Amino acid sequence: MCRYAGMMTRMQTRRFGRLGWQVSEVGYGLWGMGGWSGSDDEQSLSALEYAIERGCTFFDTALAYGDGHSERLLGQVLKRHPHRTVYVATKIPPKNGQWPARPDYRLEDVFPPDHILASTETSLKNLGIETIDLQQFHVWTDEWAHDERWQRAVDDMKRQGLIRGFGISVNRWEPTNVLKALDTGLVDSVQVVYNIFDQNPEDELFPACRERDIAVIARVPFDEGSLTGTMRPGMTWPQGDWRNLYFSPDKLPEILKRVEEVRRDVPAGMSMPELALRFILSNPDVATVIPGMRRKLHVETNLGVSDGRPLDPELIERLRRHRWVRTYFVP
Repeated sequence: MCRYAGMMTRMQTRRFGRLGWQVSEVGYGLWGMGGWSGSDDEQSLSALEYAIERGCTFFDTALAYGDGHSERLLGQVLKRHPHRTVYVATKIPPKNGQWPARPDYRLEDVFPPDHILASTETSLKNLGIETIDLQQFHVWTDEWAHDERWQRAVDDMKRQGLIRGFGISVNRWEPTNVLKALDTGLVDSVQVVYNIFDQNPEDELFPACRERDIAVIARVPFDEGSLTGTMRPGMTWPQGDWRNLYFSPDKLPEILKRVEEVRRDVPAGMSMPELALRFILSNPDVATVIPGMRRKLHVETNLGVSDGRPLDPELIERLRRHRWVRTYFVP
């Protein structure tokens, strides 16, 4: 069991759906620790250590993040904190290596049972634990919802004690492309893009999760960096960095225009990243939000938002006007 009984935290906690866990409402996304450009292992380890000391109890990684690199970093830190309560979530990558999943992909090419089990066993080894608290599919299409092969594999892993809970990370801008899977009763959590721009999950997904007592994990709180307010026209990233696609020259001007509109609603004394996190936390359907954090300063800033102070209702209504329904494809 990857839970370590420890001291009380200084952070606010929320119930993680029907699994009943009390998790820090601001969790930790480990994507940036996969060994990509800009990541530094020593900084990553220091930031993870500091997050646990500050009371962060929910850590979300994936086998695909650097081929297990971020899992192994987290595993190093877990070993040094045997008396803390920590919930670990990871993800099974698609066997065909394609993000996102498309409706015409066959389940046997993406999540065959042997791949589900082998990926889980690899993650357990990387993390140095006996049970994964939350195992998730890293991509999804509801075309597979009623296929008994993945259902049996998930049920078997739960019965064998390899995993405690099961979740699905849904495709970007497709929050309803999981509703059929929720009807199986096997899904304990849904991870979805939700932020000031991407408010669509509120329409159908959140009510469906609320009805079934399924936890919601909000990812990409800063819209891959635009909602930090630090981006500028003409910005580029190292070759191979996917942000060159997300913020391509044809998309970046519109994104920056909308960011400037949000900036006008940032209250005095508050940063744009803080506003972005507080907007997400203003929704009680969210169990935890998982900003990416590579440095201790990021940890200090983001975890500091978990202080129980709500946004003014009038401000929340103004922020709702920034809802942006995007239709172009981004991997």
